[in-house]
Amino acid sequence: MTQDETNTEARWLEAAYQMLTESGVDAVKILPLAKRVGLARTGFYWHFKDRDALLDAMIRRWEDKNTGNLIARTEAYAESIAEAMFNLFDCWLDNALFDGPLDLAIRNWARNDPALQARLDQADSRRLTAMTQIFTRFDYPEAEAKVRAMTMLYTQIGYLSMQIEESMDTRFSLMPDYIKVFTGTTPTNREFDRFMARHTP
Repeated sequence: MTQDETNTEARWLEAAYQMLTESGVDAVKILPLAKRVGLARTGFYWHFKDRDALLDAMIRRWEDKNTGNLIARTEAYAESIAEAMFNLFDCWLDNALFDGPLDLAIRNWARNDPALQARLDQADSRRLTAMTQIFTRFDYPEAEAKVRAMTMLYTQIGYLSMQIEESMDTRFSLMPDYIKVFTGTTPTNREFDRFMARHTP
């Protein structure tokens, strides 16, 4: 595939992403997509066999970005449970790591698509396992680790479902207390400062 073809495919995918996150999966149709990207409808078929192929590409994008990056952050090096939590919290601050609107759109779509619901359940299971392992790495008992991980996962899903809007300053200010709730420990000033340093210019 040439660079131009790759760029054109990316335009179709980006347009599909915008329609999915704005209006839901029923809005993702080939003719409206063609109008949005300013290309002929026939050009769509150079890149995708049909609409289902496009939708599957969107699902893979979600799996790779959201679940893949979340798991990677849970596995990042950390000297303490608080630092490990801050590594995970990077996902809630950096859209390049975790796309909240896409996660919500996938969850809404899955309500009426059993096959997608199965993939969503698998993704949540992988996320839960990864979050649980954060705690077991720091010697939390397995059962307690899982409950703490479930608390984090359900909180994050709740944020998405309720479409919570808060300033970045507010979000930063709450994170030490969230860590205390999730882990039972309070992060040190040094741990919080190191976290803040990678999120401020």
